[in-house]
Amino acid sequence: MMLRLAPILIVLLLVAPILAGLAMVLLPAFGYLPALGGESLTLAPWRALFAEPGIWRSVTISLASGLLATAISLAVVLLYLAAATGSRLDRWIRRLISPLLSLPHAAAAFGLAFLIAPSGLIARLASPGLTGWQRPPDLLIVHDPWGLSLIAGLVIKEIPFLLLMSLAALPQLDPERRIAMARSLGYRPTLAWWKVVAPSLYPLIRLPVYAVIAFASSVVDVAMILGPTLPPTLAVSILTWFSDPDLDKRFLASAGAILQLGVTAMALAIWWGLEQAARRLMGLWIAHGGRRRGETGLHLAGKLWILLATVVAFVGIAGLAIHSVAGFWRFPNALPQSFTATHWARALPSLAGPLASTALIALASTLLAVTLALAALEHEQRSSRHPSRALWLLYLPLIVPQVAFLFGLVVMMEQLGMRPTHALVAFGHLLFVLPYVFLSLSEAYRRFDPRWTRLALTLGASRNGAFWRIRLPMLLAPILTALAVGLAVSIGQYLPTQLLGAGRITTVTTEAVSLAAGGNRRVIGVWALIQASLPLAGFIIAIGLPRLLWSNRRAMQGAP
Repeated sequence: MMLRLAPILIVLLLVAPILAGLAMVLLPAFGYLPALGGESLTLAPWRALFAEPGIWRSVTISLASGLLATAISLAVVLLYLAAATGSRLDRWIRRLISPLLSLPHAAAAFGLAFLIAPSGLIARLASPGLTGWQRPPDLLIVHDPWGLSLIAGLVIKEIPFLLLMSLAALPQLDPERRIAMARSLGYRPTLAWWKVVAPSLYPLIRLPVYAVIAFASSVVDVAMILGPTLPPTLAVSILTWFSDPDLDKRFLASAGAILQLGVTAMALAIWWGLEQAARRLMGLWIAHGGRRRGETGLHLAGKLWILLATVVAFVGIAGLAIHSVAGFWRFPNALPQSFTATHWARALPSLAGPLASTALIALASTLLAVTLALAALEHEQRSSRHPSRALWLLYLPLIVPQVAFLFGLVVMMEQLGMRPTHALVAFGHLLFVLPYVFLSLSEAYRRFDPRWTRLALTLGASRNGAFWRIRLPMLLAPILTALAVGLAVSIGQYLPTQLLGAGRITTVTTEAVSLAAGGNRRVIGVWALIQASLPLAGFIIAIGLPRLLWSNRRAMQGAP
C-alpha cells in the first residue's frame, strides 16, 4: 500500500506547489491581493513594470543568456563525446564529473570572477611581461553590460550536468556498434559519431536541455555575482522588488515573475524552432556524405573546449583557496607576499549557525527524496510498469523558473500564517532535490539484475526481505551517489532559502552570495571555498564508503 502511494505522492509534491505558486503569483500580478489592499483586478502592476528603466534590456539579457549558455554547453558536450569517447582523456574527464557536478553555482561563479577580473589571476599571470600593466586595467569584465561573464559562468556549470545526462543515455543507443558500421563505410571516427549517434542521442537528453534553458534564463545567484547590474537580469530585479520594504512592490514583483515565465517560455519556443532547423540541416549534411572533411577541426575542438572548461573550473577553485589565505597582495604580483589564517579565524565564529542550517536542511530534504525515489522505483519493479510515462513531471520544477512560482508559495504561506522555519525551507529544497535524486538513481535501479531477487524469493525470503537484504546492499554505491547529488543540489539552493526563509534562515550559500556586494575577496574566498567543499565531501563518502565496506567484493563497489 505504501509503495503504491509513493508515485502519487511524488507527483503531488512536484505539481501541486508549482500550480499553487503560479496561481498565487498570478493574482497579485493583476493587482488582487487583499492583504495588501488589492481588492480588484487591474493592469497597474503591468504598467509599472513596463515603465521600469531598462526593463527590456533585462528581458533581452535573460533571454540571450539562457539560449547562448545552453547552446555553448551542449556544443561542448557533443564535440567532446564525438572526439574523445574511449580515449584516455575520456576516462580522465569521467572521473572529474562528480567534483564538477558537486560544485555549487555560486562557488563556480566566484571562482570565475576571481579569475577573469581586471585584477584577477589571469591578469596577474600575464602582467607585466605580456601586457605591460602595472595596475589593474580599467575594463568592465565582471558585471559586463552584455552578460558575457554570466554566460561563461553558466557554461562552466552546465557542461558537467549535460555530460552526465548524455553518458546516462548513451548505453541505450549502443554507440560502438553504430560507429563500427559507419567506419565500415569509410567515415572517420568523429564524423561517424556525429552522423549516426548524435541525431539519436539528442531526443534522449531534450528534457535536461530544456531544464538548462529554464535555469540559465532565470538564475539569480550567478547573475548577482557575474551578471550586469545597470540594469540587472530580470530575475535579479524581481528579487529586489520582492525584498523591498515598500510592500506595494509585491505587485510589481508578481508581474515581473509572470513576465519571467513568459521569457523562459519564449526561450524554449525559440530553441524548439532551432531544433527543427537543425534537424533539417543535419539531414542534408548526413545525406551529402563527406567521410573525412572537417574531421580534424571537430576532433581538436572536442578535446580543447572540454579541457578549457575543466581547467577554468579547477583554477577558479584554486583562486578561491589562495584568496582565503592571502595576506598583502599587490598587483601585478602573481602570488601574495604572505599567507595568513586570519580570514578563516574571523569567519569561524559566524560559521556555526549557517553550517548547521545547511546540514539540517540538506539532510532532511535529501533523505526524504531518496526514500520517495526508492519507494517509487521499487513499486515500478514490483508492478512491472513502463518507466517513462510521467518522466517529464520530474523536470517540471526544473523547467518552470524558480522565481515564477516561489513568490507565489511565499504569498500563500503568508496567507496561511506559516512562519519561516527550517522545515519549510527543506520542503522548498525537496522540490528541486527530488528530480535530481530520482534521475540519478533510476538508471542503476532499473538495470539491477532481477535474478538476484528471484533467487532470494526461491530461498524463502519475502519481497520486503529481498529488498532490504539483497537489493539495497547491492545498490549501496548508486544510492550513496544519489544522496551526494541531492546534498549538492540542496547546498547550492539560494532562491528557495532566501524566499521561504524570509532572510531569517541563513545557510552557507546565502551568506556567500550576500558577500558578493561587499567586494572583500578574502572573506568571499573563505565562504565560497566552504560552500564548494561541503558537496565534495558527500561525493568522497559516496565513492569511498562502498570500497571500504565491500573491499572483498569489487563488483559491489560501483553501480551494477
